[in-house]
Amino acid sequence: MVLKQFGTGVVISTAFVHLLTHAQLMFSNECIGELQYEATTSAIVMAGMFFAFTVETASHRLARKFWTRSRYNDEVVGVAVLEAGILFHSLLIGVTLVVSGDSFFITLFVVILFHQMFEGIALGTRIASVGHHVRADVVNPDHAPPVITEFPPEQGPKPISTPDTLDETRNWKSLSMPRKLLMAVPFALITPIGMAIGIGVLRQFNGNDPSTLIALGTLDALSAGILIWVGVVEMWAGDWMFGELANASLVETTLAGFGLIGGVILMCLLGKWA
Repeated sequence: MVLKQFGTGVVISTAFVHLLTHAQLMFSNECIGELQYEATTSAIVMAGMFFAFTVETASHRLARKFWTRSRYNDEVVGVAVLEAGILFHSLLIGVTLVVSGDSFFITLFVVILFHQMFEGIALGTRIASVGHHVRADVVNPDHAPPVITEFPPEQGPKPISTPDTLDETRNWKSLSMPRKLLMAVPFALITPIGMAIGIGVLRQFNGNDPSTLIALGTLDALSAGILIWVGVVEMWAGDWMFGELANASLVETTLAGFGLIGGVILMCLLGKWA
């Protein structure tokens, strides 16, 4: 739980401190000139938020209509959207690391190591917890103590299984460890892929070219919008207002709060160098 909230803080801080700020720097670069529309960065961020909202809403409805009514598929969709935003960002990080000047390489390399480790924690804890809530709801759907009912001696209690309960039980069991590892593989590979792209375009790369600046700024802003939606709505509000922390004890709430603030502060600190 503490690691999940630490990851929530990392995602939110990454969206605002790293991606949004970097996108603004790209679009305000003097090589582009003065933009005719000053709110370009904010508009693209909102487009990223709307994209994440549309994908999640459509996927949730399809999942509930054609697959199951449990929250298992909802969690998978939420994690997939989170991973998409992180992948865009991680791809750019790989390219940036290669094309950076020699004088900045060591500093940037160390910062990126911690940066990717924290984002890996954020994504990994969400992947690891997929199906956890469904399993808890199946075992104890109302989070209440079991009710003891008296039965005639000759009959005894009979187990009752409903289709919904059976479906949910099958759902949380179906996401095996290999499937969870498969969900984590793209994050593990995307930064090296970005580095390979950077090596391929190293001789032709011009960081002051207007087209390059616009492309990088657009991708950063889109990623920021996606992570803002997922971090604030799905992770922060989802856990604290509607999820496992809505009725948590004082100790759990305090520990989760420290985890959340710790993730925000550490990523803000890394924003000093990257």
